[in-house]
Amino acid sequence: MKDQLALKKVLIVGLGGLGSPVAMYLATAGVGHLVLVDFDRVDLSNLQRQIVHNTIGQYKVESAKDKLQQINPNIEITTYNQPIENLQSIINNIDVIVDCSDNFATRFTINSICVNNAIPLVSGAAIRWSGQVAVFLPDSPCYRCLYDDSEEQAETCSEAGILAPLVGIIGSVQAIEVIKILLGIGKSLCGKLLLFDAYKNSWRCVKLPKDPNCPVCSSNH
Repeated sequence: MKDQLALKKVLIVGLGGLGSPVAMYLATAGVGHLVLVDFDRVDLSNLQRQIVHNTIGQYKVESAKDKLQQINPNIEITTYNQPIENLQSIINNIDVIVDCSDNFATRFTINSICVNNAIPLVSGAAIRWSGQVAVFLPDSPCYRCLYDDSEEQAETCSEAGILAPLVGIIGSVQAIEVIKILLGIGKSLCGKLLLFDAYKNSWRCVKLPKDPNCPVCSSNH
């Protein structure tokens, strides 16, 4: 399996609480090329949950690259310290995009790019005690089928608070889904939304139908 993974290229958007475990587990799994996208710097408040970082003030993509190369010096790592609007220009030969961002505007942008370019998307989100993971494949329901653009701006972790181990759990599930897609094995979360309530320690999986009027993935738009 490592030989297969070594040929794969994965783009991770957001190197925060979710992106940290995703990047670390994909690096240890032997994914050959990781592309890291984030324009933020490491802050002291990040360190309790963003486990890939050590150096306060350093750009997150560079901080993550340093750690990942220590974990696995044999993989290729490309970093982009730039806004998400430029994502379209860097998706050549990407096998999977992992959305580890923290706001709806970014998630909608990533989703549109994935739909328009037929790139699998593994999406995760976490806040307070709750987290969720979903997988969107070409011709499946997309993220826009789940949420519309009237959704209110999501609170950030610094505003609402978050249980630090929660992002580790959700990020780990995202990494598992990415590996399954890359290897073409197992049963993915495509067409489903996996919900985790850390307060009750309960999981729930709900079916995600395709919206026939979705402005992104529907043939009717």
